[in-house]
Amino acid sequence: MLLHAADRVLWDLVHPHLPPHGELHDGQSIEVAGSTLRVLHTPGHSPGACSFHAPELGAVFTGDTLFAGGPGATGRSYSDFDTIVRSISTRLLTLPAETVVHTGHGDDTTIGAEAPHLEEWLARGH
Repeated sequence: MLLHAADRVLWDLVHPHLPPHGELHDGQSIEVAGSTLRVLHTPGHSPGACSFHAPELGAVFTGDTLFAGGPGATGRSYSDFDTIVRSISTRLLTLPAETVVHTGHGDDTTIGAEAPHLEEWLARGH
């Protein structure tokens, strides 16, 4: 279960008096506009962060986990650099190289374009 009290950090900051509409589970499939999205728990930017993989579209929606050029922000009290890098390397960079990454901010990229830079991100620490 991803959206329990400890993992709802960002939701609770924005909607302190409103419970979530439902729970997301790692590996869960959800239907959106005729496409199937698979939930990938990708913590690091926040404890409950998720990405959504649409294999039939050749796409992944990464929110604030992976951007063109590296990981999302981890300088907040609820964020962690080592965790986000682990999420990226074990959950996202394992997707096919041609997978288009639709980020939460900025330009799209691909898994293949980002994968070679993992060591750079580790060296710079962000």
